Amino acid sequence: MKTLINKTMTAGWSRLAALLCGALLVFAYAPFQQSWLVIPILTFLLWLGRNSSPRRAWHLGYLFGIGWFSAGLSWIYVSIDTFGGLPVVATIAVLAVLFMYLSLFPALALWAWRSAAARNWPCAIWLVPLLWYLAEWLRGTLLTGFPWLDLGYTQTDSYLGQYASWLGGTGVAVLLWYCAVAIIEYLRTRQKRYAGVAISLLALPFLLPWLNPLERTDNEANVLLVQGNIAQSSKWNPDQHWPSLMTYLDLSRPNYSSHDIIVWPESAVTMPEPYTDDVLENIHKALVQSDTALITGILDYRQFDYYNSLIALGVDGADDVEEAYYHGHSNRYEKHQLLPIGEFVPFEDILRPLAPLFDLPMSSFSRGDYQQTNLRAKGFTLSAAICYEIAFPRQVRANLSATTDFLLTVSNDTWFGASHGPAQHMQIARMRALELGRPLLRATNNGISAVVDETGHEIARAPQFEEATVSAVVPVVTGTTLYARWGEWLALWIAACGAIIGLISIVKRHQNQ
Repeated sequence: MKTLINKTMTAGWSRLAALLCGALLVFAYAPFQQSWLVIPILTFLLWLGRNSSPRRAWHLGYLFGIGWFSAGLSWIYVSIDTFGGLPVVATIAVLAVLFMYLSLFPALALWAWRSAAARNWPCAIWLVPLLWYLAEWLRGTLLTGFPWLDLGYTQTDSYLGQYASWLGGTGVAVLLWYCAVAIIEYLRTRQKRYAGVAISLLALPFLLPWLNPLERTDNEANVLLVQGNIAQSSKWNPDQHWPSLMTYLDLSRPNYSSHDIIVWPESAVTMPEPYTDDVLENIHKALVQSDTALITGILDYRQFDYYNSLIALGVDGADDVEEAYYHGHSNRYEKHQLLPIGEFVPFEDILRPLAPLFDLPMSSFSRGDYQQTNLRAKGFTLSAAICYEIAFPRQVRANLSATTDFLLTVSNDTWFGASHGPAQHMQIARMRALELGRPLLRATNNGISAVVDETGHEIARAPQFEEATVSAVVPVVTGTTLYARWGEWLALWIAACGAIIGLISIVKRHQNQ
């Protein structure tokens, strides 16, 4: 009986520790920036599960996920509570369902690890990086995907972020797991080779800048980002359409002649394009006369479908021929990766009548193509992503072309108030610049609006929650990062090295028998 009680208490403490480890991860992300926490947390999680059964490992992984997502995504509560029209209990229930779903994926990775160990797979712990990679791939793919809080984002400001241009943010996560595995193996065996693995992985990024394939050219663009700070509560009010447009015009017109590219945020023009195309044509003509270009978020309505779009007005510089503006002109981008509930409602016939949360304004968008032509502005080309899309690295990479000068993302993070959500969103966007080696322009309604260089560092930023503009000179960069060239194949191959180690061990064991 005493032994049973001790085992029960030990299991209970282990589960509580896993939950707390997951919750502590929030401090590794923006705005807290404690990136050093990740490796100790992952190492401790492996230590908790080192002798567990597959079932107990599932529980540990699941509770780790509950802590991770509950703390890391708690900012979603702000939008549901403010705009969802649900009682507090219902809001918490909706979030609980989301967190329980997302927690399935770390639970799956740890369960698979301990299942392999239970079947006497040699070096089973070295499978963890691959298993985690596969679980995170599923999380970013199933049900349209939700890849927020990838572990790699924690290193955007860390020197370990240097790996991102070679392996992508997902590859950074793989190496974080290898460091944790090597530390556990060193503590278990005291063999120096495992300490050597961890030290090598932690030291290599200091050499990577010497192998940087990127180079700045003499060409550069004068860019202006416009942050209108329009209140979300009135944004979609029909009486607010023209005042909002005038806010953006008043902030932009004095800067026409001094900037090459002006960027307005997501849905800055709230009246659907077919009903405001005469105004847009006049803006286009004024921009051409001032020899500048403007990119704005706008709603497009076409053949009974709404699209969350970006359009470019003014000077496009395409083959020295200016394309006149008209509704449906080619210089546009249509959002592909739509936000569940916010931009499309699954099972909408059932869910829409239940609560205002499932019937938000503009929550019936159609999807644009996965891969689209870059936008053109004053002779520069920009690869676009709208809001949530910037969290999908494969899609952002797929839209990069050999001629892309800048990455562009626009958003409206007003939904999330003063929470840590907008800071995480900005961190994700900066990771895309680091991965693909191109400067990034990010314009939002109320922040965080910023210009980022090809290494992921901010050149300029607007104060949050204010009507403001950001002006910066942005260099054009040549060269291609390894991640831009190969995507996640190298990261996947490195993750699979653990399985290769296990297979070699099996072969050696059979040879010695």
